Amino acid sequence: MTVRKSGKFTLRFRPHTLELKHVFTVSTASRSTTPAVLTALEFEGITGYGEAAMPPYLGESEESVLKFLNQVDLSGFGDPFLTADILRYIDDLAPKNTAAKAAVDIALHDLLGKMMNRPWHRIWGFNPANTPYTSFTIGIDTAEMVRQKVREAAPYKLLKVKLGLDTDKVMINTIREVTDKPLCADVNQGWKNKEEALEMTHWLAERGVLFLEQPMPSEQVDDNAWLTENSPIPTVADEAVQRLADVRKAFGVYNGINIKLMKCTGMREAHQMAELARALDMKVMLGCMTETSCAISAAAQLSPMVDWADLDGALLIHNDVYRGMEVLDGKITLPNRPGIGIVPLPTP
Repeated sequence: MTVRKSGKFTLRFRPHTLELKHVFTVSTASRSTTPAVLTALEFEGITGYGEAAMPPYLGESEESVLKFLNQVDLSGFGDPFLTADILRYIDDLAPKNTAAKAAVDIALHDLLGKMMNRPWHRIWGFNPANTPYTSFTIGIDTAEMVRQKVREAAPYKLLKVKLGLDTDKVMINTIREVTDKPLCADVNQGWKNKEEALEMTHWLAERGVLFLEQPMPSEQVDDNAWLTENSPIPTVADEAVQRLADVRKAFGVYNGINIKLMKCTGMREAHQMAELARALDMKVMLGCMTETSCAISAAAQLSPMVDWADLDGALLIHNDVYRGMEVLDGKITLPNRPGIGIVPLPTP
């Protein structure tokens, strides 16, 4: 545990490796662990919790996050409610490092919510009854393992299927052997040809797929726009939309955006992105990386305003260290606790 005191603030942080229940495979890679760094921000005896989770494709690592957090000096701020100033300072410390910045942003929001004794969904004015169902992710795997994962996902109303390899139809057909639940598909930029992609969208639509995430590489802007115009199911930008400035670029190219705290530096910018997407009449999806219930519960505070949610990251690991947002009968259920609503679990 590293402890940094700066003025009235104390920032603590430590590494924590997230251990997946199953090997997780997408179109570009496989992994069984994800590095994370857990943070705690204290001000006048009140502590807020945060997290950085770093799947390899983001370009961050435990080392880079620890280096970033060691640069944080909040001694110039005597009031934690100066959120815009504090988070502008954090963002300007170094380019990129979005997960590291999210670790501070989430902890700050949790701290402020506790100081106000209100959960953030209430502060934002959201009705907790309006939370969506969350999808449960089925990674690319053997037919036997796919069937097993689908059976384990029995409580969930919507399944998210990872595609993008030459086994796409096998994946869908295997799932359909076990369940007729609605599906969403995440291609992770795995398709390269727009005509073949369009053919797949029709095939997927006939098999109960509701929408499609990042079908082709984000740099193929014209191809993605053409696919969106012709696809029978909505397309959602994931890798193509990282931060607020990317939302307008996605307008007219995709039907919606997938917001993830680890991509956009945390709760403040995620809220801004959702508001802008709504103003542009775009669909909004709330996603996650492999994360503990800390970052998942932080993202869930926004869930009453979104169309779709994929907040299963903490359900995929077996060494969570917090209790927070729960999934009851497939539906996101927000705790009525202040801040982001988490409680640290006893360490073994």
